[in-house]
Amino acid sequence: MKKPNSPQKRPLQKTAKSGSAGEVVGRTGVVFGGVAENIRSKLPFYPSDFRDGFRVKVLSSVLFMFFACIAPAVAFGGLIAQMTNGAIGAVEMLVSTAFCGVVYALLAGQPLVILGSTGPVVIFIALLFDLCQRLSLPFMPTLSWVGLWTAAILIVLAATEASRLITWFTRFTDEIFAALISLIFIYEALSDTLGGLGDPSMPKESALLGVVLALGTYILATQISELRRTPFLNPASRNLLSDFGPTIAIVVMTLAAAAMQPVTVPTLPVPSEFGTTSGRAWLVDLNVAPLWVKLGACVPALLVSVLLFLDQNITARLINNPRHSLKKGFGYHLDLLIIGVLVGVCALFGLPWMVAATVRSLNHVRSLSTVKSVAGEDKIESVVENRVSALAIHAAIGVSILFLNQLKTVPMPVLFGLFLFMGVSSMGGNQLFERMKLWFTNPEQFPETYYLRSIPRGVVHLFTAIQVVLLACLWFLKTSSLGILFPLLIAFLVPVRLLLDRFFDPGHLAKLDAEEGPESEQDATLGP
Repeated sequence: MKKPNSPQKRPLQKTAKSGSAGEVVGRTGVVFGGVAENIRSKLPFYPSDFRDGFRVKVLSSVLFMFFACIAPAVAFGGLIAQMTNGAIGAVEMLVSTAFCGVVYALLAGQPLVILGSTGPVVIFIALLFDLCQRLSLPFMPTLSWVGLWTAAILIVLAATEASRLITWFTRFTDEIFAALISLIFIYEALSDTLGGLGDPSMPKESALLGVVLALGTYILATQISELRRTPFLNPASRNLLSDFGPTIAIVVMTLAAAAMQPVTVPTLPVPSEFGTTSGRAWLVDLNVAPLWVKLGACVPALLVSVLLFLDQNITARLINNPRHSLKKGFGYHLDLLIIGVLVGVCALFGLPWMVAATVRSLNHVRSLSTVKSVAGEDKIESVVENRVSALAIHAAIGVSILFLNQLKTVPMPVLFGLFLFMGVSSMGGNQLFERMKLWFTNPEQFPETYYLRSIPRGVVHLFTAIQVVLLACLWFLKTSSLGILFPLLIAFLVPVRLLLDRFFDPGHLAKLDAEEGPESEQDATLGP
């Protein structure tokens, strides 16, 4: 019998709130049974997903997230073009982002998730290119076969309800993963912003202007977004301005950059015309690859599948966190199936693979949220759950391909400032960062949180330290030559968390690793 105080493994899916249709908990035992249950539970909300999307808050989200999505797409596209000698580039990345995002927004069980390419995926494609060069193999057909095998594996995982494995991931692992992605955004934004100061090829006035534009965008977006906490204007006006804060910051700082002519800064590096980067045909000739490559591609596909499986499901768990107060349920199995099919389609056309992008998804939810300040902390009261915002964001990216010359006018430092804003914003609600601040806080000034009321401070600090050590390990692995093993270390967080059961009091772990805190501080004195 399980001990009363032992931490319970959370079910993958919970009954939706407010009397809405719930999700099936547990294994159906039928091939594609989980997918079918996801579809049945989401269908009643499908009409409202579109009706609820016609609001001003959705418009502000679309304007903000368009730049938040197109900038990394172009950046990753430029990076992958360098790593593959122009075999794949920005146009392919934009096409894949737009196509996959539109399909996902229309069909997914959780349309609040934003798809995009990720650093590990780009690194994997670059390593595969180097391998093909060494073995004198055709790169594009090899990449396509790896993609097709990956698609098949993901579809099998969806059919067998493998997403239930994500129940082994708890808040302990969620916080580490989310912290890593947030810190990557912040680091890359600051690195790109300050890197110009040490670049001898860039004029000093341009480098300084870039810093001003980036920090100005971040500060302006932050301050406008914080207007809802001030006594200025009326509540409706404050909330409206706060919703459009990032968009206003982008427009203002872009105009400021234009006003500083003839001093110039780098702009969005998009290609001049539409077409594949190498000039190849869009459809990849799969028969060019040798037979052993067609079969052997399943080996690297296993690693890619682990990466995409974890990225997709962990991001979906973060979006579905109870603190977001979502009411329309989830769709893990359905979403993984869609990702698998999209990877297969992308493979046929030589496009980069898309998966849930953590920071962009969290900021998407944040931009659709109604937030209320309670005791100095932001609490999300509701989120506009809809398909229109994600659909419009990715459709706009698709349309932007027709206006590549206009996109070139957007200053990159402004987008770096936007990345910094997104990275810092996504740290909100991550209890790991809140507990890290306790290391530098006078114990007499500790906040009255439920876990500090009932758990010894030393236990809290030790739990936090373990998470920080694991976060550092993930960071160093990501930046090392073994970065391709990054998804395996994420999976390794699960046995580490299970191991903690041997060294921590079960009641303490149950509270530190709880899905959400008690509704009131009085609840902290009840139970273990």
